[in-house]
Amino acid sequence: MFDRNKPTDEASASSAQGIERRAIEGSLRQESSSSVSIRGPEQAGPGLSSVQNRQGYCNCCHVHYSNLEQHVFSSQHRHFTMYCRNRTGTTILMERFLQDVLQHHPHRYHDNRPTYDDVPYPISPMAPQDIFLLPEEEKKEVELRWSRNQTFQWRKVVLESKRLSGSFFHQALHWNETAGGIAGALSDKENTFLQSNSSSSKNNNQSNEIQKEVTLPSRLVYYINRDSESPYRILDTRARHQQKHNKAVHLAQASFQIEAFGSKFILDLTLNNDLLSSDYVEIHYEDGKPQFSKGGEHCYYHGNIRGVQNSKAALSTCNGLNGMFEDSTYVYFIEPMDLTHSAKSTVRPHIIQRTLGTQTSKQMKNVETESSSEWSFLSELQWLRKRRRKRAVSASRGIFEEMKYLELMIVNDHKMFKKHRSIHAYTNNFAKSVVNLVDAIYKEQLNTRVVLVAVETWTDRDRINIRPDPLQMLHDFSRYRQHYIKQHTDAVHLLSNVTFHYKRSSLSYFGGVCSVTRGVGVNEYALPLAMAQELSQSLAQNLGIQWEPASRKPKCDCIESWGGCIMEETGVYHSRKFSRCSIAEYKEFLLRGGGACLFNRPTKLFETPECGNGYVEAGEECDCGFRMECYENCCKKCSLSNGAHCSDGPCCNTSCLFFPRGYDCRYAVNECDITEYCTGDSGQCPPNLHKQDGYACDSNQGRCYNGECKTRDNQCKYIWGIKATGSDKFCYEKLNTEGTKKGNCGKDGDQWIQCSKHDVFCGFLLCTNLTRVPRIGHLQGEITPTSFYHQGRVVDCSGAHVLLDDNTDLGYVEDGAPCGPHMMCVDRKCLPIQSLNISSCPVGSDGKVCSDHGVCSNEATCICNFSWAGTDCSIDDPIRDTSNKKVEGPKGPSATNLIIGSIAGAILVAAIVLGGTGWGFKNVKKRRNSINKEEH
Repeated sequence: MFDRNKPTDEASASSAQGIERRAIEGSLRQESSSSVSIRGPEQAGPGLSSVQNRQGYCNCCHVHYSNLEQHVFSSQHRHFTMYCRNRTGTTILMERFLQDVLQHHPHRYHDNRPTYDDVPYPISPMAPQDIFLLPEEEKKEVELRWSRNQTFQWRKVVLESKRLSGSFFHQALHWNETAGGIAGALSDKENTFLQSNSSSSKNNNQSNEIQKEVTLPSRLVYYINRDSESPYRILDTRARHQQKHNKAVHLAQASFQIEAFGSKFILDLTLNNDLLSSDYVEIHYEDGKPQFSKGGEHCYYHGNIRGVQNSKAALSTCNGLNGMFEDSTYVYFIEPMDLTHSAKSTVRPHIIQRTLGTQTSKQMKNVETESSSEWSFLSELQWLRKRRRKRAVSASRGIFEEMKYLELMIVNDHKMFKKHRSIHAYTNNFAKSVVNLVDAIYKEQLNTRVVLVAVETWTDRDRINIRPDPLQMLHDFSRYRQHYIKQHTDAVHLLSNVTFHYKRSSLSYFGGVCSVTRGVGVNEYALPLAMAQELSQSLAQNLGIQWEPASRKPKCDCIESWGGCIMEETGVYHSRKFSRCSIAEYKEFLLRGGGACLFNRPTKLFETPECGNGYVEAGEECDCGFRMECYENCCKKCSLSNGAHCSDGPCCNTSCLFFPRGYDCRYAVNECDITEYCTGDSGQCPPNLHKQDGYACDSNQGRCYNGECKTRDNQCKYIWGIKATGSDKFCYEKLNTEGTKKGNCGKDGDQWIQCSKHDVFCGFLLCTNLTRVPRIGHLQGEITPTSFYHQGRVVDCSGAHVLLDDNTDLGYVEDGAPCGPHMMCVDRKCLPIQSLNISSCPVGSDGKVCSDHGVCSNEATCICNFSWAGTDCSIDDPIRDTSNKKVEGPKGPSATNLIIGSIAGAILVAAIVLGGTGWGFKNVKKRRNSINKEEH
């Protein structure tokens, strides 16, 4: 299989990808029913002798290997490829392992494959040289690759061919030609492309593997004197003769037509105005000094498929169409082919892939999902809810139902900058395209918008040491953020073109959002769709969402059988769904008081008023947006209806009127949170705040810290389950002063650090009733079970080191836990609360904080009780009680009127009765007289 003849340097460099593909093809040939041959055996190039002893990491199997050839032929790798053949597709497995080899063995092989942003637009044509053509009926897809040199050597590899007699035949075509020849060939063969794709799409099966086609999308436009839309081959969405901050302005709405897999899709897209904030800035460096530019090119759209309910789309149009869309059956990924357009041809072929979507997978699995379902592992978290204040289900929204906004900053390292041809505009566009896809995922499933506030690109050099160790990079990047990043942001993430020697492609601090020190993450480079998955995973870690091991899969699985879940540890291709457990963990993170910064809505990007974008701007009284968030009939054409005070918001009722002052619009999720109340003059709820650090909670057993009530009991339950509790004080005083693995205040090299008597309650966490494995993180070493006979009873003093991916050790008492009267733990030291330099709130004339009529918030402002007002809550301002006030309506009859009416009615009835009786007697008398006269 491997030819071990040593190649020349030129041959090795020019055919590295073919070598790797042959190697992987050899390992897959026996398992795959598809006969794949990139070259014939007689053309087998040089072998892999130079890499046999090189070590690396296989992203297919998620293991390290010491010998590449042995790993390729190992049973583990072969079993993995057999298992994933129908899930991922042979071509994708080959491509994935090829990337691994190229990344981990860079000294011998070089990956010159560009991203879509590597391509200049337009391209100057050049003349062809040697061309070897395949029969058109066997051609299905092509992918153009190029080497970065002055002659632009081209290679055209046929990835998949038409299905013939149940088998796929793959052939390769090598070109040494210029861009003009390719453009001309594509221009001449445009109809052939379409016909070939149309015929081949009829033969696509309904398996779970990725299916690919080449398509020629078009933009739908209106022509003069025509009332219907017509296809237009130029996909550019830049508005003519318009610029803002020297950047192109893109159309607010656009429609595209895509024909693929025997179907025609029309995508109706709207510019994603929630993607960039009004303070969005792009930063790059010149001569070591930062250069700031306002705004940036915004070509990122969300939308749907015309006529398809519950469909979704998220694409960028800066350089062709790049993104995804989803109907009720499949998910489609589209991206432009490299170097296939020129000034002579308006045709821009794209690669489109499809996989099974949500609805089909749900039918295949025959599962039923209910948003109110509870799972066994979540039942242990019910103790978090025991102090939640119950409230009636009314117009006010819950903490999860309210839209949240994660303000994100992206930093590109110098290698990312070089990856995108050392053009910071390309680098920034790549980052924005990735965030646009992430925003679509989070908006739909977590009710959270991801808003980009800044993109920084290290154009001259790296600001930290870029290394394969992501943990050390994470620590270095955290320090960089603390010292050099001044933008207001909830999280900052680094995108790096480095290969991590790690089991995952990203790393971030667990639950670190809103923290300057822990709200960071690092992510290695991938193509936009895979990069969006990585960023979704690392941001989810910041939001308190765990990785999901295989043991949790049966109860936490997504409704998609093929795509898998975003947080699965096994690794899936282009997963885009959070599991039910991940969503539940995010809710619990919010209920514990995490993510307080997510409730502050940023301002929009464009200052020009635009009715229908969901933002109330100058000249507008309301704006319902395209999702129609307003109550019916409250807002028409961005103006409030006559008699309406508001159109939407937690403080706006269905009658378009403000809820009265004092109406609670966002309830406190725990003792350290603060209930927000309507002001009586706005439909929106005030910003989400919590109590300042140091407030007592849990019956004076805990202290508020970052919006959570910190106690050793709560920490033990969080790690070990609901039955766990904090150990007796005797355990801390006995063990943490010894400085052993059973009790300590940390480690200095190989030596355990003894706790001083003053700090014993801030050292090693000791709990009772520990489970075999923690419910979060993973054990380092073993549990140290220890017990003592103390005061006539046996006390359990067990502990363990529990590590998160970011190397945080949960086995120590966390910051904020009480350690004495008016004392709390910080960095394993017991410190007075007054020494923490916490900003103080205004003090009233009586010398008490907030005049003892309110609480001090994390923004050092007084939140006053119901009947008090003022910056120090010293002004008596009672709220009129409207809860028992009867609703005014048409006035009913009074008691007097009822009596008078009753008497009048009785007299009238009596008169009628008497009158009728008198009339009856009179008639009887007349009849008798007439009878007497007749007898006589």
